[in-house]
Amino acid sequence: MFSSLRLELTTSPHDDRPVFVSGNFCDWLPDLDSFRMQSVGPGAYVYEFPKDITLPETLEYKYTRGGWDQVELDASGESMGNRTVSHSVHSKRDHVPHWRWYGMPFNPSYLPKIELLGDDFKVPRVNQTRRVHVLLPHDYATSGKRYPVLYLHDGQNLFGGGVGYGSWEVDQKMAILASRQHHEVILVSIDHTNEERIREFTLTRTRAGNGRGQYYLDFIHKTLKPLVDKRFRTLSDAAHTGIGGSSLGGLISIYAGLLHPDVFGRLMIFSPSLWISPNIYFDAIRFQAPVPMKIYAYGGEKESSYMVPGIQRFRDALARQQYGGNPIDVHLSVDPTGLHQEAHWSHEFPTAVEWLFY
Repeated sequence: MFSSLRLELTTSPHDDRPVFVSGNFCDWLPDLDSFRMQSVGPGAYVYEFPKDITLPETLEYKYTRGGWDQVELDASGESMGNRTVSHSVHSKRDHVPHWRWYGMPFNPSYLPKIELLGDDFKVPRVNQTRRVHVLLPHDYATSGKRYPVLYLHDGQNLFGGGVGYGSWEVDQKMAILASRQHHEVILVSIDHTNEERIREFTLTRTRAGNGRGQYYLDFIHKTLKPLVDKRFRTLSDAAHTGIGGSSLGGLISIYAGLLHPDVFGRLMIFSPSLWISPNIYFDAIRFQAPVPMKIYAYGGEKESSYMVPGIQRFRDALARQQYGGNPIDVHLSVDPTGLHQEAHWSHEFPTAVEWLFY
């Protein structure tokens, strides 16, 4: 028996559907008027159980927008377990970052607009061509705003079904972010060149041979970025320009920040292949940031025994950088169940975007 249990909920204010609480106290019916929450402000709701209602000793519950096809989801648009509250608690505060949209994990009208910028961009001194797409915010055409830009490697695995290893589904993740107004970032998707991927994502001498990543980075900041800034409404300074990727793409993103910190002030580093380039720790210690930087680093403990310790060592190396540089804000996200897979990077992507740009 509970005595006036009060549930307090916060969520995005940009959704006017009613909110209900459902659980093992009402046979999990998702839209009973008697369990509809009261709106008490933008994105704020409360519900007080009547004093005379008999509730289970442990309450299991979920929030819905009026049906199981409109149930709460996590920040990446994925299903969540049941919430619980014990009989000794008289009030409980919860937050719902996202909701299912009539059976879908996102509102399809919020999907970004994908444009092919070109399918034969030449990289000087590498003798390779590559395809580049731009993903514009769904309301880009009508907003009149200027936007930050995030350059992403391995475009073949960023949206759509993905090639070979699956997809980050960044288009769907940006639609999820749009439901909470955190979608205002232009994404630039850069394909790799298959057999040359290792060489273009590593620098100088590595455990895999001589890399040519400096030419690939030169292509991005000397050829591609000026074109993007000219063609689209961008915020072109380092504070609003990010670069990111996973595995070797994470490694070359680190070097983008180390070599061109006046260009890339936001780094998204997922599961970086630090093992292939052990000198990177010494490069980090010697680094001085000419402008304030933000780095979001992610690693899964199930990837290898070296992944998370390696990222921690890199973070510590940056912390020991020579005095005189600007501050570097590093956020380390460790997933105890994380594997070296697109599905895990996809799940992390919205959180990383929000931390880097909001």
